[in-house]
Amino acid sequence: MAEQSATRIALIGMLSVATAIGIGRFAYTPILPVMLQDGWLTLAEGCWLAESNLLGYFVGAILCSLIPGAWMRWTRREAPDERLAVAGLAATVVLTLGMALPWPWLWQWLRFFSGLASAIAFVFTSSWCLRRLAQQNGTSLAGLIYCGSGVGIMLGGILVSATISLGWSSSACWKILGAVVGAFVLWIGYECRRDRLHGSRRGSLAGDAGAVPHLPQSPSELVESLAENRGLGWLMLAYGLAGFGYVITATFLPVMAREVLPGSIWVDWIWPIYGVSAALGCLASTRLPPHWDTSRLLAACYCTQALGVVMGLWWPDVGGFVLSSVLVGAPFTALTLFAFREARRRWPHRSTSVIGLMTAVYAIGQILSPPLFGALLRSGIGHRQVFAWSLHTASAALLIGGAIWFFAASRFPIRSPASQATGS
Repeated sequence: MAEQSATRIALIGMLSVATAIGIGRFAYTPILPVMLQDGWLTLAEGCWLAESNLLGYFVGAILCSLIPGAWMRWTRREAPDERLAVAGLAATVVLTLGMALPWPWLWQWLRFFSGLASAIAFVFTSSWCLRRLAQQNGTSLAGLIYCGSGVGIMLGGILVSATISLGWSSSACWKILGAVVGAFVLWIGYECRRDRLHGSRRGSLAGDAGAVPHLPQSPSELVESLAENRGLGWLMLAYGLAGFGYVITATFLPVMAREVLPGSIWVDWIWPIYGVSAALGCLASTRLPPHWDTSRLLAACYCTQALGVVMGLWWPDVGGFVLSSVLVGAPFTALTLFAFREARRRWPHRSTSVIGLMTAVYAIGQILSPPLFGALLRSGIGHRQVFAWSLHTASAALLIGGAIWFFAASRFPIRSPASQATGS
């Protein structure tokens, strides 16, 4: 019975992440070429829509790092993770459907709030599902949660490709995706309510107070924590570089493929291949021996993505873009799984706040990338030169991040529970 419940929780998590990340954040990637073709946007305007979404994701991540502490101080109860996750998912559905409206002036705000909702849904889904799986002795199923990103990307890519093949507009793409994730969220909300009614919620976290090292609950405390804990600061930097490194590829890969391979039947399948690779990569990561060092695995993920982001430049053919999709996609969700696992290992009793902070730093990295792309566009050089400069810079950032993780295990070892309890 416990195993069945754990499987259900993992499925809830997978569909939640598919909605929040795979559709809420990344449906824009395969639809962008259609919006450009429909004449609604220029490439520069499309870049700023992406930037709005990333900025919203950053704001949402900051809120996620503050909510647990604020909720505890005001109510003396832990934040209702599953309710906050469902609220973020419901907002994602509404905002996705809103993109079908023929009002370009509104899209920037819709993408901003979609990013904010995605962050809230993702962080609180992760926190709730990982905790419930631990209660059910089902932590081996945690990888299914993060497969949701790949599943959502794959589903969005396939639905958009099918819509394009019918000659329908970008507006139709948004409506179809909104309807699909709306059905997901109705089921997720029902299951979360049933789980809550069966008494799955735990009591207050007040008993844990003082049992763990202090972690930031406000921006000022974040600065103090980074000053006192260089390990946390370096690992946050590494995770931020991952956000900077992948985002140009994850936003403009179909656009690049259409420019280099006009008329190719493979162009519309580049993005679904990315999603399949992300899902399979995450599944494969759960089969790795548990004693393998997570920091070294993260370094390998970074280096793989560093190669993938430039593969389409080095091999500008169908094979190069397919390989780029695989090399960037396969580590995408595995990287998140490994990083969050490391956060829970190092700071188990403040994992929600740490994951929120990691998501915020990741979002900062993402935010910094599109302005570089936009500045290169405004410089007047050709699109291919813009992509070349942007992607080589992104690849270098990923290599630096990989190097940080490679040395993290020996330089910043995990402290024993006794030393954590004393704060030494």
